Amino acid sequence: MIEKSQLINRDPYLEPFRDALQRRMERAALRELQLTDGKKPLTDLANGHLYYGLHKTATGWVFREKAPNATAIYLFGDFSEWKIEPRFALKPIGNGDWEIELPESVLANEMLYKLWMVWQSGADERLPAYCQRVVQDDTTKIFSAQVWETEPYVWKNPTPPKPEHPLIYEAHIGMSSQEAKISSYLEFQKTVLPRIKALGYNTIQLMAIQEHPYYGSFGYQVSNFFAPSFRFGTPEELMELIDTAHGMGLSVILDIIHSHAVKNEKEGVGYLDGSDHLFTHHGEKGHHRVWDSRCFDYGKPETIQFLLSNLKYWLEKFRFDGFRFDGVTSMCYFDHGLGVDFLSYDQYFDGNVDEDAITYLTLANKLVREVRPDAMTVAEDVSGMPGMAFPTALGGVGFDFRMSMGIADFWVKTLKTTSDENWSVGEIYYRMTDKRAEEQTISYVECHDQALVGDKTLIFRMIDSKMYSAMSVNTPDLAVDRGVALHKLVRLVTLTLCSGGYLNFMGNEFGHPEWIDFPREGNGWSCYHARRQWNLADDNSLKYSGLNRFDRDMIHCVTENRLLDKAPVRLCDNDGDKVLAFERNNCIVVFNFHPEKSFSDYSIYCQPGDYRIVLNSDDPIYHGFGNVDTTITYRTQLHEGNPRLMLYLPSRTALVLRRQ
Repeated sequence: MIEKSQLINRDPYLEPFRDALQRRMERAALRELQLTDGKKPLTDLANGHLYYGLHKTATGWVFREKAPNATAIYLFGDFSEWKIEPRFALKPIGNGDWEIELPESVLANEMLYKLWMVWQSGADERLPAYCQRVVQDDTTKIFSAQVWETEPYVWKNPTPPKPEHPLIYEAHIGMSSQEAKISSYLEFQKTVLPRIKALGYNTIQLMAIQEHPYYGSFGYQVSNFFAPSFRFGTPEELMELIDTAHGMGLSVILDIIHSHAVKNEKEGVGYLDGSDHLFTHHGEKGHHRVWDSRCFDYGKPETIQFLLSNLKYWLEKFRFDGFRFDGVTSMCYFDHGLGVDFLSYDQYFDGNVDEDAITYLTLANKLVREVRPDAMTVAEDVSGMPGMAFPTALGGVGFDFRMSMGIADFWVKTLKTTSDENWSVGEIYYRMTDKRAEEQTISYVECHDQALVGDKTLIFRMIDSKMYSAMSVNTPDLAVDRGVALHKLVRLVTLTLCSGGYLNFMGNEFGHPEWIDFPREGNGWSCYHARRQWNLADDNSLKYSGLNRFDRDMIHCVTENRLLDKAPVRLCDNDGDKVLAFERNNCIVVFNFHPEKSFSDYSIYCQPGDYRIVLNSDDPIYHGFGNVDTTITYRTQLHEGNPRLMLYLPSRTALVLRRQ
């Protein structure tokens, strides 16, 4: 029996859409029934990766491909001297499936192979849809599938408990080296994992893992959904990285791309069997005009099985602890949400909504819970679709969290358009806490988007070229002092007011000075701007080191004091003084955003008791000015019968005080 959607209980403004919400819930249940015949769990549907593609058998090899539009398919490669031979022709076995069985002697580990796909109006080479290893020739730059049959990786560490409040470190393996090169899984494991652990983050989000032909796409133009990128090492080395992270108590989630596929015909799945509609929409509907890629048709059983199998594959084979689903807004609307301000509830239920996509996402979240009940899912959705981060059993799409993308946009707009003296701390509090009642969100100041060439990171907007000349502790500079102070305050207020979790992109914690520009023809195929200068964070003569220490202590302070366990309670938001204060769990967090004014004996009404400073952004170890005495115990005083603290608040300073 299908339960009624509970969303309206959390948001009465959804009452006019009660029937639409109920139909959405019933649609997902009916789709699951159709796919499973009501006789098996959803996870049994997600085994395409175990059936299709190349597999070792007791007597040799078997290869299968789904290609209903094909009239003939041949396997060719190193074993056939790259010739198309009749003896390597696949046979149709019904339901659009093709198969070939080969003796063990035909294939050997690391051999390269492809498909020669023939259809009514043409023929061309293809890579298998479910291939799990793809490599690129250094000289020709041509991609091929690769036989990869090795001893199973032996896992050493259990998966860590699911973090209640994910503190996510977003990372890209290839650009994680200090050298101007493409880094590897093993180098990341050795040099970056210890940094993440020391900083106090509990979750790593890995980008660009699914294979993509163009490195500069940041991994968002995927061709081979089941193949971990060859650029960074072997599948077993990725497993070792994840295993090592688990041993450190770190969860690892995959930035998964199910919102679109690369349009490359030879490498991708968009035109696999010569048609444009095996997994993607037919005709113009199948083209994303901005991303220049192929759009999945989530109404097709083949697409659902392909994508659900992809989720199960990464969860089981690589032991990822969940997913951040990229481009959810693009999936859910036929216009992909481009140039749309979502100002009306009608926009979530009109003819522009792809109900098949919402059904798929609902099934995807349900499958993830069946495979790994403790796995985490995060939606990158800017539209605010009701129920996106709400349990499927109660009528939601089922994500644990939604990315709070408007916060980064708010900080960019504020820095571009509003001078410091006109900042509104009331608006800051509202923007940091604005979310749908039923959902938990992941807040962030900036992710990889703001670090890309053509954009600017937070600190670059404030300090600009002085990042290169005035970051020495021995070089006084007012612009640098402002940038360093606000870099700390903006991050602390975003984290301490988040409703679920927090995200930081690799290197931004210490104010990385370089933008990201991947190797391309326009820069001479250079990796110079696709690296991370960890030496800056480690050099105590530079103010980057203070920002790095502050980020570390900020994360540890929030964790050790379980600051996020309770919702914030606003104590003060004085726009004239630029002072914002709120209570959270057993702590008070106080900000003075004023660019010039410092306040002595500033009154903050709060719970009675004794308080000690546990984090002070003005501390000299963070390259502050040391104007606050952190050894003092502050005791509340009664004023007209109400307890209050009297605090010294230097300009551009934040304090976290813990009740003893």
